[in-house]
Amino acid sequence: METLIQQLINGLVIGSVYALIALGYTMVYGILGLINFAHGDVLMVGALTALQTMMFLMGVAPGLSPIYMLTIALMVAIPVCMTLGFLMERLAYRRLRNAPRLAPLITAIGMSFLLQTLAMIVWGRNYHTFPQLISTTPLEPIPGVFITPVQIVIIVASAAIMIGLSLLVTRSKIGRAMRATAENHRVASLMGVDTNAVIAFTFVVGAALAAIAGVMFASNYGIAHYGMGFMPGLKAFTAAVLGGIGNLGGAMLGGIVLGLVESFGAGYIEHLTFGFLNSSYQDIFAFIILGLVLIFKPTGLLGERVSDRA
Repeated sequence: METLIQQLINGLVIGSVYALIALGYTMVYGILGLINFAHGDVLMVGALTALQTMMFLMGVAPGLSPIYMLTIALMVAIPVCMTLGFLMERLAYRRLRNAPRLAPLITAIGMSFLLQTLAMIVWGRNYHTFPQLISTTPLEPIPGVFITPVQIVIIVASAAIMIGLSLLVTRSKIGRAMRATAENHRVASLMGVDTNAVIAFTFVVGAALAAIAGVMFASNYGIAHYGMGFMPGLKAFTAAVLGGIGNLGGAMLGGIVLGLVESFGAGYIEHLTFGFLNSSYQDIFAFIILGLVLIFKPTGLLGERVSDRA
């Protein structure tokens, strides 16, 4: 029972991060029908920018409170990633809206490699230790079950952000414009919606979520490097497909489910394979799920089948 509860906590932690990243994928796809494979690298830029800010603050103000230092790092990383998201949409994707679907997809992959190369030039190829500003001393709320304050913050902050985003999309004027643009951007434009501004706003919001997820991811594992966004980005895309890409609730559900499956798989894979595989093979579960969903339920858990009329 202790192992079961421990894997549940671990799954909720990593699933919360996957859900935040998946929201960026699903918002862009819902409005443009574009899979932005560079989104995971925005996470990497956010984490490394926050790391650089922390190192600077430690040099000029070593006595600064860890909470203030983390807050300032986020306040720097989020605008940097929002600017990056805006520039990606404006310079790389806007001209390709009416192009064949393959062109934006190839462009997104190219943007991913470009961001990784630039990060490698700026921050180097080595792994960097991410400062643990929030305590990582394990708490033991249940005998044999451990959770750190960092993990508690990740779960609570992710839940609050997801609730806030849902309210933004469903209760605000810009959210109504986003839904109208996702329904039909040409008709929305005729009705007075500035679709260019709405699409740019969507990229900016998604980039902000990626920046927060990047800091959470680096804080949980204690490292940051130029290639750190690739695998979380792929898994978050899998989560978006699992939940129903284009559906906000689906992205949240898919992220949590994927995190739980990965965690339970890592915890029990040795028993299931009689010792043939160990927890280092946990990544296979994400892609097994992706294959099964695409085969048996391509619309995802909460996705709806859309019919086209001639």
